[in-house]
Amino acid sequence: MSLFKARDWWSTSVGEQEDFDQGCLCVADVDNTESDKIIVGSYKGILRIYSPNPSKPGAAFQPEELIVELQLQDPILQVEVGKFVSGTELLHMAVLHPRKLSVFAVSGTMGTVEHGNQYQLKLIYEHNLQRTACNLTFGAFGGVKGRDLICIQFMDGMLMFFEQESFAFGRFLPGCLLPGPLKYCCRTDSFITVSSSRQVESYKYQVLAVATDAENRHDSEQQKLGSGKRITIDWMVNIGEQALDISITSLNQASASILVLGERNLYCFKENGQLRFMKKLEYNPSCFLPYTSVLEGTINILVGNHNNKLLVYQDVTLKWVAQLPHVPVSVQVANFQSLKGVIVTLSDGGHLQCSYLGTDPSFFQAPKVDSRELNYDEMESEMKELNKIIRVAAKTSDILPKAENNDDLNVTVVVSPNLDTVSKVSDDSVDVPVPSISLKVTIWSQFAVQDVKLSVCVQSPLAVTQDQMCFSAIEPGTSRSVTLSVFLKESFPPAILGGDTAVSYRTPTGVPRIAQCTFSLPLKLICQPVQPSKNAVHKITIDINKPPVNISVLFPDFLGESDHEQMNVLGFKLLSGSTITLLSSKTSSRYRIQCDQFEDLWLITKGLIQHLEEIFAGEEHKDFVCTFPGPIPLQEYFQLVDRHFELRLNAEKYKELLSERAVQYRAIQRRLLTHFKDKTPSPLRNLDTLLDGTYRQIIALADAAEENQTKLYQAFTRLKSATQLMVLLIGLWQNLSRDQVAILEAAFLPLTQDSQELGWEECVDAAVVHLLRTCLSKSSKDQALSPTNQLSMPKDTCRLKKHITLLCDRLSKGGRLSLVADAPQHAVTMPGFQTIPESELEERMADHTPSGMFQNPAHVTKKLEPDLPQNAEDENVIAEDR
Repeated sequence: MSLFKARDWWSTSVGEQEDFDQGCLCVADVDNTESDKIIVGSYKGILRIYSPNPSKPGAAFQPEELIVELQLQDPILQVEVGKFVSGTELLHMAVLHPRKLSVFAVSGTMGTVEHGNQYQLKLIYEHNLQRTACNLTFGAFGGVKGRDLICIQFMDGMLMFFEQESFAFGRFLPGCLLPGPLKYCCRTDSFITVSSSRQVESYKYQVLAVATDAENRHDSEQQKLGSGKRITIDWMVNIGEQALDISITSLNQASASILVLGERNLYCFKENGQLRFMKKLEYNPSCFLPYTSVLEGTINILVGNHNNKLLVYQDVTLKWVAQLPHVPVSVQVANFQSLKGVIVTLSDGGHLQCSYLGTDPSFFQAPKVDSRELNYDEMESEMKELNKIIRVAAKTSDILPKAENNDDLNVTVVVSPNLDTVSKVSDDSVDVPVPSISLKVTIWSQFAVQDVKLSVCVQSPLAVTQDQMCFSAIEPGTSRSVTLSVFLKESFPPAILGGDTAVSYRTPTGVPRIAQCTFSLPLKLICQPVQPSKNAVHKITIDINKPPVNISVLFPDFLGESDHEQMNVLGFKLLSGSTITLLSSKTSSRYRIQCDQFEDLWLITKGLIQHLEEIFAGEEHKDFVCTFPGPIPLQEYFQLVDRHFELRLNAEKYKELLSERAVQYRAIQRRLLTHFKDKTPSPLRNLDTLLDGTYRQIIALADAAEENQTKLYQAFTRLKSATQLMVLLIGLWQNLSRDQVAILEAAFLPLTQDSQELGWEECVDAAVVHLLRTCLSKSSKDQALSPTNQLSMPKDTCRLKKHITLLCDRLSKGGRLSLVADAPQHAVTMPGFQTIPESELEERMADHTPSGMFQNPAHVTKKLEPDLPQNAEDENVIAEDR
């Protein structure tokens, strides 16, 4: 809200259910009495003239202040006042209709009774138009004296000129698709407009007058090929956006300034098209009005915006901001007999207001404070209590305030325990039946809320039957329920088996708020029970320190009729085709998950650990721990990284090839156009065949790029599944806390989706290097350094794989993840462990563990002799990035 408000001097509501726009307001001395009147025309065709004369500022509207009200037959597009009648220099009023231009004379008669003065509106002449008009401008075209000529711009880009009562000529602007704002500059005798090409263009009046006449646009285009004078542009400036309005003001007798109000910027040009200044606006403007400043060489500008604000600029400097009761579509400055410099604003709904800028003095006086003796003991105890609260608050890292338990609105999601009897999948292209599961979303509101919007989001390849829904209002103490269905849309498993629900609404006081809720989906939505497989390529073993739990208790939804309670093996078949087998050891507390696809192990492994944690969640099982004995399957993970990076490289290649073919296609088009425009036909020299071949290549490349993009998204989803599995295994392998696992997830999963500007590889590489230089560093020198390189797509994944390998190596030697600035710098150099140089590490990986897996640190033999000095070669990997 603005600090100051525009002071209401006089206001009224113009009509009922009428629409107004920029040209519907005009302020001028229309009756030639040396006092301005306010002229308002509406799209309903009603013309009104006001003469405000309030008894005091903000007084109620009086009927005698409306001096003229006339119902015309056609909508009023624009109202202007000028010297439009020949033989006299008195001001007359021009009213533009879509198909007609009317000029009126307004005269008043002094009243002799209490009814006041009488005003009459007399039609002087009118012009019937053959085209649909858009706007008009007027001025002393060609330097005439004592009269104003009128120029009307039509919707097809034609300019029609009238010398008062007679028609002069008409011209089509070259290349015009849609009309824009139009103004006349008397100093240069030119017309300024903004074309549909988003260019400010200037046309000399003399050029338009002597150009060859054209009856239609086709005749105008033929002039370029035939004889006759063509319309040429005096100057042109590209502003890159549509213009809302143009205004021309004179700084002094020697120069004038052309101001253009764009959608996001305000431009000021000199007479020759040179940019004088430009102001970037941080809001959406609705109208503007420049006027000469008291300071020489500057311009004061009134700008109205859609936030009900009126801003005053001196060139590019903001001088004042005032709050308005409406969004102005037109603003003018009027001089009345009782007050000079009144700001007149009109809204699109007909709110007409005359206001002035200023502030009201504040008459508030602070009450006197009762003097009392100070109790220093109470003050000291209160200070200690406040310091204690500050210390507790400083330790918490929450930036946003925590939500209260009794919120205004609560949203809950209940997932159906069973799959839908009849699948809700509406895709006819899928031959295999795809199951779906129902969600019941319930919104309960304690108070009356409005503009309620429900959004249900699940990550692809999952899809929901309806992801958005709107409610106009929810009554207090009531609830709304919606039933939706979720299904698998693509032929590969998701990385996250769940989603979230968000509800945006407005409280009774108008404050926008959001309520959120997350939900999890069952495994049976994407897989079904199948006969277990004995052999598999990839295997993972999970150990627990409690007696083993039967698989039938862990996954009861996947038990068939023939299964019994003592079963120790279970098979899962994903809808994408992979088979996962879960085995439970009969002699030890150990589980094994195996599958031919490494990334498909993620969801089953996550479900197994979640079920085990739920079963051993009681107080008597506080010491329950899941562990992964190792080794870490890095090579299997790196294969997915390489596959994803290869598809990214292919996308860049397709992009380059498409750019080259597009340049070639446009070059051939230009050659063909040159041949077609030539008056003497010449052979095409197989240009048409080359054009057709290039077009086919572009279509083939576009199809290949689209197919590669689909594969890239599928590969990224699989990479996310494998990455989450790797984070889980590393956390179990090193017994990391929840905070450390969260840091690891933030480093390995920085993006939810790849983009052209930023990819997964460079983000993860930067995050891993940061961890290696901070909490996993070996010296204070490494901890003080910070990466400064700009993120860009790497040439290969060798460096990323080295950094991930080094991260696992340092974690295996006792390193711990932390974001605290004063974390111990010697966390990696623990007693009993010797630093392994990178070259030695690679040699060990090549000779002993060809699969690229790290063993459990418990198997590392401890040395009794003192630690040897650190080898500088161990830091080569990180030093390369500095």
